[in-house]
Amino acid sequence: MTREELFENIKKTQSFLCVGLDTDATKIPEYLFNNCNSSDYDPILFFNKEIIDATADLCVAYKPNIAFYECLGFHGWEILDQTVEYIRSNYPDKFIIADAKRGDIGNTSAMYARTFFEAMDFDTVTVAPYMGEDSVSPFLNYDGKYVTLLALTSNKGAFDFQFTEDPKGEKLFEKVLKTSKNWGDADKLMYVVGATKANMLSDIRKIVPDNFLLVPGIGAQGGSLEEVVKYGMNDQCGLLVNSSRGIIYASHGEDFAQAARESALELQKQMAACLKERGMI
Repeated sequence: MTREELFENIKKTQSFLCVGLDTDATKIPEYLFNNCNSSDYDPILFFNKEIIDATADLCVAYKPNIAFYECLGFHGWEILDQTVEYIRSNYPDKFIIADAKRGDIGNTSAMYARTFFEAMDFDTVTVAPYMGEDSVSPFLNYDGKYVTLLALTSNKGAFDFQFTEDPKGEKLFEKVLKTSKNWGDADKLMYVVGATKANMLSDIRKIVPDNFLLVPGIGAQGGSLEEVVKYGMNDQCGLLVNSSRGIIYASHGEDFAQAARESALELQKQMAACLKERGMI
């Protein structure tokens, strides 16, 4: 999917919402486990499908967090693969993000890239940049695929390293942004920037004005959509704003899918207003 196609989907959907599929078996409604005697039924996969069907017209992207699947072993990988296949078969215009946070020496990264781009049909995978170019470049060798590089994360521990300054006053996350521009352009690289660091987005945009930013931290983590848009939006939107728990766990009852839709719809309406205000729709 090209940047232009992604922007067209944003305009068509009037949304730049990414729904995080961080599906935890201990948090989905208990009644979903009642049919587990059926050989062709899995409660986690059923939950994912219901969430997807309820929100597909309100978002442009889905982001399964790989940890929530690989913790289940082989079966978890099956659920993940079937979830991606379900999106591809039913909603082919959706951008699918593997939230895997991989990053290793080059030959290992090449295997990770094969996993998510060949064995599984993801559009992008989140990658840690701190082992340098040779650990990232294998992910950049796929046409139509992106690397989503961790730049400035939303967690409290981001201050441990990412804000460290060199003698010239350049912060580590700024060096990551500047250096990575030599590895790929805006058609190959996206960046993770946490919504809880929204005040930094204007400085980030000075370094990477054209790249899409994946912005987690809206909702449960306290990030402000208004600030993200104010400081981070560019002339092609340039934002994929993720909400996970605030949508998929909006209800723990039998109305979970409808509740997820209502939560997503609230965000979509806010996003549509932002896009209209900036003349994009």
